[in-house]
Amino acid sequence: MNHSLTRERQLELYYYMQLNRQLEERMERLFRQNKIVGGLYSSLGQEAVSVGTAYALETRDWIAPMIRNIGALLVKGLKPRDIFTQHMARYTSPTLGKDGTSHFGDLKVRHVVSPISMLGDLIPVMAGVAIAGRYLAQNIVAMTWIGDGGSSTGAFHEGLNLSATLHAPFVLILENNQWAYSTPVSHQVPIKNLADRAVAYGIRSRIADGNDVLAVYNTTKEAVDECRAGRGPILVEVKTMRIKGHAQHDSAQYVPRRMLDFWKARDPITRFEKYLTESKLWDAKQKSEVDARIERELDEDQKFAEESPMPPPELAEQGVYCDGCHTIEADWHRPKNELMPPASSVEAVWEVADFGALSEVGAHRKQASAAGGNGKKSARPAAKPVTNVAPKEPPKSSSHGPAQSDVSKQPALRVPFGRGPAKGKPFEPRPHDKRGRH
Repeated sequence: MNHSLTRERQLELYYYMQLNRQLEERMERLFRQNKIVGGLYSSLGQEAVSVGTAYALETRDWIAPMIRNIGALLVKGLKPRDIFTQHMARYTSPTLGKDGTSHFGDLKVRHVVSPISMLGDLIPVMAGVAIAGRYLAQNIVAMTWIGDGGSSTGAFHEGLNLSATLHAPFVLILENNQWAYSTPVSHQVPIKNLADRAVAYGIRSRIADGNDVLAVYNTTKEAVDECRAGRGPILVEVKTMRIKGHAQHDSAQYVPRRMLDFWKARDPITRFEKYLTESKLWDAKQKSEVDARIERELDEDQKFAEESPMPPPELAEQGVYCDGCHTIEADWHRPKNELMPPASSVEAVWEVADFGALSEVGAHRKQASAAGGNGKKSARPAAKPVTNVAPKEPPKSSSHGPAQSDVSKQPALRVPFGRGPAKGKPFEPRPHDKRGRH
């Protein structure tokens, strides 16, 4: 199912993916001409992720892209000239030439939060955006992206735990592109599916083929709809591949050639072109028209960027501090008195399902639900007491070896990997004094 995507909208998916790729290919050439003043990070092979996930959102929803999510910016309405001028640090850029990379956003119109270079930090930020949107009754969904490497950061844990605890309408896209710079996923985590991490936070997760734009869109659309319906945050893992190195300076010699060949054969744009042709959603003439449109728009915007001036020197001291230059106020979609006492008063008394005991909580809930089927509240059954199990007695000495309780006669323990007094030396337990201390 394509969530009723019309032919026009499916062609639009192709337009955004191809626009993403052609834009980045031009920026790579500009980088080699020393016209890109900052870093450049390719999303070659990952266009379906940025485009498919952002396309599942509505205009009112918020995103916080990362360095490989140019496609999401294009879907949100930013133009190629914004990307060109930003990376070329021109005065016509969204940051007026003060930043030569992807650190820019649009809070007022397109609801785009600027990227944060410290990986993972966008997760708690967007959890806060989602919670604030619910508080203001905006009925929004917040989304950000994180790589497989960034999923090992403390901010990843803190942000997911916060959003799960507060039931935030938040979708986290985990781009498993196989490499955290030069470290493969298998050397970073002991699990195959990074989506399994969602279980630890009590939230749901999905897995999608990141090189199939329709699969990415469908999976993300379901997650967005569930979040908007109030069912809490969702983690979506998209499996894809970073075809080029971490940045332009990285030749990615550490990637096995066979692995690159495997993923190049699954190029998301080539696959989608084949799908559109086999489904008779376009013909060669219509494809040429879309490609010509992309070429025309990129020619115009690149020319605009290259002819744009560099920022004037006096701009350096401007915009550093905010001294009443603009007002900051919430966009309320509900009466404020709904969140003021007495309407918002809550008695500070909490119910604890099982009092923290080791018991079969699920069984108790089923019993309570069955007993309360008539609409009346039923008494919660008492938690089963924890049975004290007597420890097993140590085996007695026999002719086959010493008793387990006789430490002095056991072989000395060895600390693996040389941790301890000295590498490869046996670990000898220290004697105790009369008071039982070492």
